[in-house]
Amino acid sequence: MKIALRSAVAAAVATLAAAVPAHAEDNVLNLYSARHYQTDQMLYDQFTKQTGIKINRIEADDNALLERLRTEGRNSPADVILMVDAARLWRAQAEGLFQAVRSKVLDERIPQNLRGGDEGQGAQWYGFSTRARMIVYNKVNVKKDDVLTYESLADPKNKGKVCTRSGSHPYMLSLIGALIERNGEQATEKWAQGMVSNFARPPRGGDTDQINGVATGECGVALVNSYYYARMLRSTRAEDRDAINKVGFVWPNQDTSGTHINVAGGAVARNAPHREAAVKFLEYLTTDEAQAYFANGNNEWPAVATTVVKNPALQGLGKFKAENVPVTAIGKNQIAAQKILDRAGYK
Repeated sequence: MKIALRSAVAAAVATLAAAVPAHAEDNVLNLYSARHYQTDQMLYDQFTKQTGIKINRIEADDNALLERLRTEGRNSPADVILMVDAARLWRAQAEGLFQAVRSKVLDERIPQNLRGGDEGQGAQWYGFSTRARMIVYNKVNVKKDDVLTYESLADPKNKGKVCTRSGSHPYMLSLIGALIERNGEQATEKWAQGMVSNFARPPRGGDTDQINGVATGECGVALVNSYYYARMLRSTRAEDRDAINKVGFVWPNQDTSGTHINVAGGAVARNAPHREAAVKFLEYLTTDEAQAYFANGNNEWPAVATTVVKNPALQGLGKFKAENVPVTAIGKNQIAAQKILDRAGYK
């Protein structure tokens, strides 16, 4: 499987090789993005309209983008890198693929707990939108009071009911990284063992698959990112509406630490040939206009707290208490998180 993954990444890198010009041009921005949301195109079009800066964009999964950056080295044309998880952003930072940025606009608009890197040298990456790790449950087969916390999913009362993505997926690694930060490694490993004991089936699929699994009764309860749930709430497809009507949701840990929050974020590439344009683009992503696109277009919460959200699905989910674990701590804990999962047999 590892050989197949390396081959797939190599093929993707080869495909991307000619996607962005190798030489610097005036008034241009080379964007490497792991975001694959259609509404983002409006963001890019508005930035170009306002600044006159043309965006050359390539989209690929995080592994392919990281491999390309490693291969290109100092000759990389990348100016800005966008990724969709704190664990992935931290890994790129740890590999030295970002550069520090000092920006009054970014520092004033983005909360400190949503920034990554050494603040003494300037942040290396910023979270521009957030998503919450929520619990969904089958309203017929599971009592809501039995699944109010992440910890409760490992309780024996939920044996044979729990479904999740693969333990090695960054969404899970980030959640477990947050649990390590809050509860310590020993307690988190015990939790992982309890999760394995409670699986309804081996971990597989994406978050939409988890929701559908709960709706059909294959799973009693599952972990999902909030924007997947909101997307299905807004869907006009009959099968999505039917699934949503069969499941309930919980904002976990409201009486204690709060619900786990993850980020989608961006950074200036280490060897950016258009650094000024890159910083200008990141600053643009903090504007009320851009932040509204994240919320209203892709069902993500804006990182800038003053942004007005006009998304009925997000508003319908209500307010909740969010955890305050720094995203840098979540990233740093992912190595320990993977070791815990491996020992627990969490595939």
